[in-house]
Amino acid sequence: MYKVISFYKYVDVENPESFAEEHLDWCIKNGLKGKVYVAKEGISGSIFGTEEQTDLYKSNLKSYGMFADIWFKETDTEQIAFTKMHVRIKEEVVNSGLKNIDPRNGGKRLTPGELLKFYKEGTDFVIVDARNWYESKIGRFKNAVTPGITHFREWTKVVESLKDYKDKKIVTYCTGGIRCEKASAYMVKEGFKDVYQLDGGIINFINKYPDTYWQGSMFVFDDRKVVEPNTKEELKYVAECEFCGKPTSYYINCHNIDCDRIIIVCHDCKIDNDYCCNDECRRADNKRDKYYG
Repeated sequence: MYKVISFYKYVDVENPESFAEEHLDWCIKNGLKGKVYVAKEGISGSIFGTEEQTDLYKSNLKSYGMFADIWFKETDTEQIAFTKMHVRIKEEVVNSGLKNIDPRNGGKRLTPGELLKFYKEGTDFVIVDARNWYESKIGRFKNAVTPGITHFREWTKVVESLKDYKDKKIVTYCTGGIRCEKASAYMVKEGFKDVYQLDGGIINFINKYPDTYWQGSMFVFDDRKVVEPNTKEELKYVAECEFCGKPTSYYINCHNIDCDRIIIVCHDCKIDNDYCCNDECRRADNKRDKYYG
């Protein structure tokens, strides 16, 4: 059994280049795999390894004063989540286009238990997915508003489309919480009166309350592709294979590099269609060197 630990923190990082170089060297020496992004505004990442390795990583990161109280969200897995280790410098820890938005001005933090209570008690609220369309396609909260965006940079357009809800109770959510820090802060700036952000994101909720109000699977940006938290059959899938209509949460990118379209597909149809989305792509010359997924 392995663990994937996800984390982020908005904090001033004085010399991100120096930290990134030192951090990558330490991770490689200790056999860790994953992706870490460092910016002047903070850090985010996911690390994969054994429990012993991930515990060592947590201790090392917390040894830096600026990360002493960082929160790690943990997921057990038998799958290989990462095969390499990367530590990269970025302008923002998540590309948002909201550089002038201070996450400290974000929405009120809502615990998974409080969100569960909202649903159970029939609270009048609007729950908004801050992720991209291909993430919400395979999993989302019950009755969620799921904007059809491809990049988080489009969030300003989403907020404009929600202006009729300015006086409603709004709950934003994303995978681990990092996008909602700025997403909810931007909504507050734009005059939304009662804004919340799900503390710890989807990961925190499904770890505590699977088989309740999360429907389908959770998209992850690693080699696992998806996490399937529910055991109740009626909550396992919300998407269907584009070819046969069978319930599935599996996705691939079209094998034709010039297309590269994300396809929701079952395993059988993936093979039958040569990992491509249509006949034209199957005949294309510019294919990937190997099959992914």
